[in-house]
Amino acid sequence: MITALMAVITVYFLIKLYISIMQVGYINRAKKLRPVLMGSAAFLKAGNYAVAKEKLKMAGMLIEYALFLVWLDGGIRWLDTITVGVDEPYKSIIMVMGFLLVNALVELPLSLYETFVLDEKFGFNRTTAGLYIKDTLITTALVGVLGGPVVWGVTAIIAGTQMWWLWSFIFLFAVVILLNMFFPTIRALFFDKLTPLEDEQLAGQIDELMHRTGFVSSGVYVSDASKRDARLNAYFGGLGKAKRVVLFDTLLEKLDAKELLAVLGHELGHFAHGDLYKNIGIVGGLLFVMLVLFGNLPASLFLNLGINETPAVIVILFLLFMPLVGFFVMPLMGMVSRHNEYEADRSGGELVGKLYLANALRKLVTENRAFPLSHPFYIFFYYTHPPVIERLKALGFDEQSEAAKKAMQSHCDADTVEKEIEEGGRHA
Repeated sequence: MITALMAVITVYFLIKLYISIMQVGYINRAKKLRPVLMGSAAFLKAGNYAVAKEKLKMAGMLIEYALFLVWLDGGIRWLDTITVGVDEPYKSIIMVMGFLLVNALVELPLSLYETFVLDEKFGFNRTTAGLYIKDTLITTALVGVLGGPVVWGVTAIIAGTQMWWLWSFIFLFAVVILLNMFFPTIRALFFDKLTPLEDEQLAGQIDELMHRTGFVSSGVYVSDASKRDARLNAYFGGLGKAKRVVLFDTLLEKLDAKELLAVLGHELGHFAHGDLYKNIGIVGGLLFVMLVLFGNLPASLFLNLGINETPAVIVILFLLFMPLVGFFVMPLMGMVSRHNEYEADRSGGELVGKLYLANALRKLVTENRAFPLSHPFYIFFYYTHPPVIERLKALGFDEQSEAAKKAMQSHCDADTVEKEIEEGGRHA
């Protein structure tokens, strides 16, 4: 059984490594071709950034693989040994938190390199060493404060009930829902400073847009995200009355009002289609499958690994194998997500105008240095959003069409431009 398990783990990492190698080769060839969606210099820089990020990711895979083997070949047993004599539930909490802490420490050098070397080189990083340390300490504290009770709850359920996997699913799914509800509040308390949107005219337009889709928000806020990163972003966070709209200050700097409204229209499309609840449902489905699987592990597995079948060990194995199971489920989740993105784009285009959304997508690609081309395998396994070129085509703006190119650079109103594109298509 151990041989078969090691074979599965090795195949998993080899597949991931192969996909990344294919992606690096694809981008290295593509970045020498005619630029799309951005100028030549920006296109080349985005390609170089994508390759550098993927190579760093590959290094992370090798470290993850080695760490995986270490945990199975004595690492979990070591955690069990050093906590001998500690009473439950403290023993379980210490073991699981120790597992997470060791993983975080091993991955820390890669995180530091990505932030202070790679992102610095390509003009993204704005964080300081002090802010990075502060964020890391706060994150670690939150994992302990919030994760400790969750670990205690799951291990208590495993120790005290027969069908623990079912009750654990109910408990953990409730935790997922609560985290979705209070994520914006937690983020605002400890990481981002949120201030009400000062532009009254824009705030009024956003309120009108939300009213048209039935979205009730607790407010529209601006995040000081630029103190850490130059990337553009926005999000709708929370559930029920806790919902709020958060705009990164970088987004306000780079997009004009109509483009910003189009981006929010896209997000409101997700709301109108119930995509947030669908995503929570998908996560719940994956969680259920994982717990059914780990709730029926053979006792011989623990015997062969030389570890005790305790609640803490079961939780650690769950956390260890979760990325593996998730990787093979991701293509299905990705297909659903990409379909939802197309539908949200359609809604954003209808609410504000296709031209404005298309222009916003182009700016997001350029400002975020997002290389617009990827290997099909990479898209299949990793993309939750369709490639931007495909999204533009779906909106009626074909990058290869001269009429579309003219439209993307035009400042006339959206209806006139879309009419020109349609006429251009008929004459092509």
